[in-house]
Amino acid sequence: MAALQQTPITFQSRSPPSTQIIVSPTAKLSFSGGLRLPKFTVRAPSKLSRRGGQGGGVLGAKMVDSPAESYAVALCDVAKSNGTLEKTSADLEKIEKIFTEESVFDFFSNPIMSDEKKREVVAEIAKSSELQPHVVNFLNILVDMDRMELIKDIVQEFEMVYNKITDTELAVVTSVVKLESQHLAQIAKGVQRLTGAKNVRIKTVLDPSLVAGFTIRYGDSGSKMIDMSVKKQLDDIAAQLDIGDLQLAI
Repeated sequence: MAALQQTPITFQSRSPPSTQIIVSPTAKLSFSGGLRLPKFTVRAPSKLSRRGGQGGGVLGAKMVDSPAESYAVALCDVAKSNGTLEKTSADLEKIEKIFTEESVFDFFSNPIMSDEKKREVVAEIAKSSELQPHVVNFLNILVDMDRMELIKDIVQEFEMVYNKITDTELAVVTSVVKLESQHLAQIAKGVQRLTGAKNVRIKTVLDPSLVAGFTIRYGDSGSKMIDMSVKKQLDDIAAQLDIGDLQLAI
């Protein structure tokens, strides 16, 4: 089974050309009771069915299609207006790592669990991950609106909006073993040449079934793929010989 490595890496085009690899720090999460919570100003996002007007939203006049996208666009607007878009994106990466743990996601999705307990855990997450105040406030909005079950979708939608407004191409690199940073930088440069994007963002996935080599998915929803895996080569040989699945004896 493929395992997502939650370490996004960003390659940014510069002049003269250079490679900059930014690795997000790993968030640490601990839970403890008896916290004295700060008072939060919780305010639900305004209706975002259509975002029009001169500079009136990160998506311009695009129709917002889902609640998750509405929340993501609202958060992106706040981050852009206060000049913290990059930091907010980094905070969302930390949140994505934390909610990869099913126990955390199940806790916040549990309707029996009180909002007070959920806010206590939000406070723990904020402290251990050093989240910005507006991101913490956003999580508490989701708790109050009973929308925490959308958090994974919101993170994905935020990433898409962020990529759009920063001209960033997301590429998912799947390999058997963890690739070195210099190899990921070379892949990022190749994707940049193919797409013409200003920035290329790499996410890595480990998948032992590939045997060796790697694959690269990029484009809208990963619609384009470069397959340089041994599994692909074996499948091609098997298809030519008409012998079904071909496996290596290791």
